[in-house]
Amino acid sequence: MNINQGFLGKLGMDSKMAMGYFGVMLFMIGDGLEQGWLSSYLIDNGLTVQQSALLFSTYGFAVAISAWFSGVLAEVLGPRKTMAMGVVLFVLGTLIFLLVGLPTMNLAIMLPTYALRGLGYPLFSYAFLVWLTYYAPAEKLGTAVGWFWVSFAAGLNVLGAYYSSLVLPYLGEMKTLWSALVFVAIGAILAIVLNKDDGSNRKKFESKAEMMKYLSKGITIAFERPKVGLGGIVRTINTAGAYGLVVFLPAYMIEIGFTRTEWLQIYAALWTSNVIFNLIWGVVGDKLGWRNTVMWFGGVGCAITIMTLYYIPLYMGPNYWATTIAAIIFGACVAAFVPLSALIPSLAPENRGAAMSVLNLGAGLSTFVGPALVGLFIGSVGTVGILWIYSGLYLISALIMRFVTLPKDEVVGGVSAKTQAVH
Repeated sequence: MNINQGFLGKLGMDSKMAMGYFGVMLFMIGDGLEQGWLSSYLIDNGLTVQQSALLFSTYGFAVAISAWFSGVLAEVLGPRKTMAMGVVLFVLGTLIFLLVGLPTMNLAIMLPTYALRGLGYPLFSYAFLVWLTYYAPAEKLGTAVGWFWVSFAAGLNVLGAYYSSLVLPYLGEMKTLWSALVFVAIGAILAIVLNKDDGSNRKKFESKAEMMKYLSKGITIAFERPKVGLGGIVRTINTAGAYGLVVFLPAYMIEIGFTRTEWLQIYAALWTSNVIFNLIWGVVGDKLGWRNTVMWFGGVGCAITIMTLYYIPLYMGPNYWATTIAAIIFGACVAAFVPLSALIPSLAPENRGAAMSVLNLGAGLSTFVGPALVGLFIGSVGTVGILWIYSGLYLISALIMRFVTLPKDEVVGGVSAKTQAVH
């Protein structure tokens, strides 16, 4: 199972899996095209900041549940079936949300349907990530998952935001939301139908009882392997701040003097940087150590740089380029958590899918925790207080990473565990 030695192979992207990468990117454009502006749209149309935060938190909780089980489902059902299940749930949730929920602004309808939509993308994208962890050789695993996060973040946070900034003035909010289904349909065809690897490395089970026992592994492994559980906590913190920003920071930026288009471009620049550095940190992690990359560039880096998103506009006003540079640096630091996707499965090589389920749960929980912190504390501590809370969490993640180490005699990613343990 060697990485193809052609052009894609030299980049660390196997040609058999290339369609899957592109499919994930298109699917995530459809999922994330409203991320940078939906909250402000809802608030402008009658919801409070707290109600908007509740909607995003409920969505995040659904994402967390789906993400938790995506890894083991990918092994039990196979990645293709798991991904197809994700497509169905996303489409169903989107249809009801757009046909009934948004036109009535009825929160009782919006909450469950937007949550149903949230069940879809983890099953699609994270099942593909599990597929990769089995397919890619150990010495290229950091780079392979780096390419996954490039595709994921490019769709969810960059191309979706840029697409919205271009089409919103012409299509309006509702038609822009409907266009998501086009991206999802094309992405599903590429990743599920046209992707070349057969996914035959999934686990085989003797009975339904054995299958159900393995499904529970997605929960129990966090306790059987405490370092896997710690990795899940760090992954939760990783993007909690980044996803929480969309609930309250647009209002702050517009109050400072930025236009909505400028804010969307700043937000897209943040994630453009993240996409580029997803791959860079994957390669760096393979060379210098997965844990060290996450701890210093991720935890400590994010703790410092997230605060610039408040203080630079505060003291410099609506300075587009200065704020964009601050967003770019923060986005690069958020990407430095990428080696977790290589480190955590390596802590449980016999149960990679279950270990990835814990990591995926953390990714899903971040979409819940980030907005939930806004809903809980925005009224009492304001914008700057929320950002300081996120900064503190990033420092805690760096501290936790001190304890997430590989066995001393294991060599992965071209770096021995002994080297990875060096601070």
